[in-house]
Amino acid sequence: MEEPQQEKPTEAVQPAADVDGSNDKARGPRLREIPLRLMIPNMITVLAICAGLSGIRLAFENRVELAVAMVLFAAFLDGIDGRVARLLKATSSFGGQMDSLADIINFGVAPALVLYVFVLDQARSIGWIAALIYAIATGLRLARFNVMAERQVKASWQSEYFVGVPAPAGAMLVLLPVYLGLLGLAPERLFALIASAYTVLIAFLLVSRLPVWSGKSENSRLRRDLVLPAILVVVFYVATLMTYTWETMVVTALAYLISLPFGARSWQRKYGDWPAHPAQGGDGLPGDND
Repeated sequence: MEEPQQEKPTEAVQPAADVDGSNDKARGPRLREIPLRLMIPNMITVLAICAGLSGIRLAFENRVELAVAMVLFAAFLDGIDGRVARLLKATSSFGGQMDSLADIINFGVAPALVLYVFVLDQARSIGWIAALIYAIATGLRLARFNVMAERQVKASWQSEYFVGVPAPAGAMLVLLPVYLGLLGLAPERLFALIASAYTVLIAFLLVSRLPVWSGKSENSRLRRDLVLPAILVVVFYVATLMTYTWETMVVTALAYLISLPFGARSWQRKYGDWPAHPAQGGDGLPGDND
């Protein structure tokens, strides 16, 4: 009787040799191939994230003053990481993504939670809804900014004005009830309800199409004879900020809010009225449409 033939084990199919190294390149550059100057801006961004998250922890520990200080410090780090990257010629897509992730934490989640722990929790569900609205509005604001930044064709006004209040300024503004509370205003239920309405207002300003002066225009230059007085003003502001921190922050927030109508009026005089309903596909002011 003929014995059945045993089947030979099938050999595993080996992938074709990666001759050109494309598989290895798809994983990205190795650490030893990344110059140190490219890592410095990303390390600043990581420090900003740590500051924002530390602010949340300090808020839950009822160390509100330090919590607000950490959020403001995160805003400062966010303001310099991009400038450091451009100075070192170390801008990259990876750094841009990191910066966006840091912004949603530092200017959306952290201020909302600090505000909720300090005062909005007195309004119960209303306060929590207001905090959620602000955090989501920050994410929407940052997403719109990224989309506009990637466009090849940009309007002339985009070098002078933001579309809506920028996220760092929104974080500074939304903490106004905390500044007032640290000055002695009791965080009671009525104050919490007013703070909730104010939080929703700031969220609306973030996602609005309000033109906000950015101060980044090449035409925004200071006359030579005003340089020294401007330096003295900066020194005076820093001195008052260090000495009368919360009073200075209240004045700063109110001054920024008061300046918004003047910035919108200036834009209107230069570029005319903006339509009530933007054209389909546009996500900003006139001139921003494809």
